Amino acid sequence: MKGFVPPPRLSLSNEPQPITRSITITEGVSVKDLAEKLGLRAKDLIARLLARGVFATINQTLDTELASEMARFFGADTNIITFEEQAAKEVADAAAGDELPPETGIRPPVVTIMGHVDHGKTTLLDSIRSTDVAGGEAGGITQHIGAYKVTIQDKQSPAYGRQIVFLDTPGHEAFTRMRSRGAKATDIVVLVVAADDGVMPQTIEAIDHAHAAEVPIIVAVNKIDKPDALPDRVKKQLADRGLMPEDWGGTTVFVDVSAKQKTNLNLLMEMICLVADLQELKATPERPATGVVLEAKLDRGRGPVATVLVQNGTLRASDNFVVGNVYGKVRAMFDDRGNSLEVAPPSTPVEILGMEGLPQAGDQFVVVADREKARGVSEYREQKAREATLAKSSRVSLEGLAEQIKTAGTKELNIILKGDVGGSVEVLGDLLAKLSNDRVRLKLLRSGVGAITESDVLLASASNAIIIGFNVRPERKAQELAEQEKVDIRLHSIIYELQDEIKRAMTGLLEPTIKETYQGRAEVLETFRIPKVGTIAGSRVTDGLIKRDSEVRLLRDNVVVFKGKIGSLRRFKDDASQVTNGMECGISIANYSDIKAGDVIEAFVTEKIAAEAMA
Repeated sequence: MKGFVPPPRLSLSNEPQPITRSITITEGVSVKDLAEKLGLRAKDLIARLLARGVFATINQTLDTELASEMARFFGADTNIITFEEQAAKEVADAAAGDELPPETGIRPPVVTIMGHVDHGKTTLLDSIRSTDVAGGEAGGITQHIGAYKVTIQDKQSPAYGRQIVFLDTPGHEAFTRMRSRGAKATDIVVLVVAADDGVMPQTIEAIDHAHAAEVPIIVAVNKIDKPDALPDRVKKQLADRGLMPEDWGGTTVFVDVSAKQKTNLNLLMEMICLVADLQELKATPERPATGVVLEAKLDRGRGPVATVLVQNGTLRASDNFVVGNVYGKVRAMFDDRGNSLEVAPPSTPVEILGMEGLPQAGDQFVVVADREKARGVSEYREQKAREATLAKSSRVSLEGLAEQIKTAGTKELNIILKGDVGGSVEVLGDLLAKLSNDRVRLKLLRSGVGAITESDVLLASASNAIIIGFNVRPERKAQELAEQEKVDIRLHSIIYELQDEIKRAMTGLLEPTIKETYQGRAEVLETFRIPKVGTIAGSRVTDGLIKRDSEVRLLRDNVVVFKGKIGSLRRFKDDASQVTNGMECGISIANYSDIKAGDVIEAFVTEKIAAEAMA
């Protein structure tokens, strides 16, 4: 066309600019954010990425290495920080600009109960809360972290009305990591030592965790009501390990208590408040909330559920947040007693619904204003986690094959692990990895939260693996498939029994095991409370048959709630010896009454059979 002058072609210099400045970027930075920090137009940065062979849109997140390379090309050095650090920096900047008040609000102390197994930690907490937590735990041993907020009710106490948050960490040695996690989220550690038992290995472990977290220790000498109690012996043992009692000239607070008799509990709480006051614990309620995930689980009716300890700021319903590689919006919040909350101030443990996935216990929880930014960070972290997982599953090389030939005779035992909550699965995974010996190498193929599914059984069948369920049950179809494919499913609810069984299997010394034969299951349609009899479950048998002499387990969302025997079995008003598929009946479980509509009663019989050592 006459007079037309074509526009100049976009030319990109391949020469990087000299480094003249430094910028701070977060993980998962978007093209738009990076361009703003570099003072460029986004299209110039996209053009540079295209020249490098990377096709990116303006909202796409960049790998930190690629973002750093782009920044260096445009003359900027980079300082990479995590998203949580960036959020904290923004809050600090806002505070410096007088947009937020400084940390003036006094918050309740967060106290972790630690000590050896069976020294009375949970019973002590129950006495303080006047509830029964231990009764609901398998074998009376705490398997998960619980968080509870307690208000001092004694009007004679100088600490009347003060609040304390208690974290009850599991006491068994395999839960070391969980206990360590509890210590990092805490302000004060209450070390429970039984007066009749003295200092034990996990007591020393707990002291080490508390010292590592640099938090003060208060010693509660429990079971002083027992005739063989020797509180002074406990003081001497702990004094030898650096915890010198105050009445012996030291700095450690010792309180003699009895959880069963509720002796000196108020004194213990007053001492906790006193130590907390010396620490001057403060928070800023007006800022966006930050916290830590204590536990996370998958609930069939509610989806991913996380127990979060709000450490600073105030968490509100409808807040957007990032937690680890998961993002979400607070759909609902509940306190430790199941009451719905709209607002959670600092030092409040809450159960949160509304996550897009399942976070890991110990992940940092950060409230964000921008949901899209939260999603970008979450997707970036998810991608990095996936890459890390793929990198671990390396292919067999010639060198690896030579190594296998050298170690001929070493057998590999493949394991698929399913548990009811993320913390337990993580700890059990570590435990199983440590059990490998010169004869058998344990390999964890898959681990996850929730019931044992058909896909788990198919993987076990294809890879000749055994499935371990911790506090969960197989789905009915998965159970049938396992029987058909001859897949071994081992179900446990107490961690050291699982540990002992695996150890015996690896040394070929398995004792005669209890074989369980499935009989049938019934769905609870309605429950009836009858005086002097208890709760009767109006049920329909959905599979197999239920016999009067059967053992039963009560399942709620595929998690075992109770295991026992049938108390009575009735068809209409008559006693029945058995009820078959499709029939309705009334079932009562001996010594148990907390049955709800929707629960499943599974009947089985057990018999001892000679064990075979696992191959």
